Amino acid sequence: MAGGELKLKKGIHPVMKNCTITCACGATFETLSNVDVHKIEVCNECHPFYNKKSSGHKKTGAVEKFNRKYNIEETA
Repeated sequence: MAGGELKLKKGIHPVMKNCTITCACGATFETLSNVDVHKIEVCNECHPFYNKKSSGHKKTGAVEKFNRKYNIEETA
């Protein structure tokens, strides 16, 4: 690997070309792939983990829940 070149076997690797990724939410972006078009269901713009718009976990912790249950006021 002199000069940063990759030595790959000839004729066995797919040709890499520009690919358009299209999500079900309508977002599109470009990348490299061996096919022209990919259609996906979830991307980083519509998945709740990445956009933080909806969360499946509770926002309150165990201490806050306990204090609320027994009417204990917090002193900070």
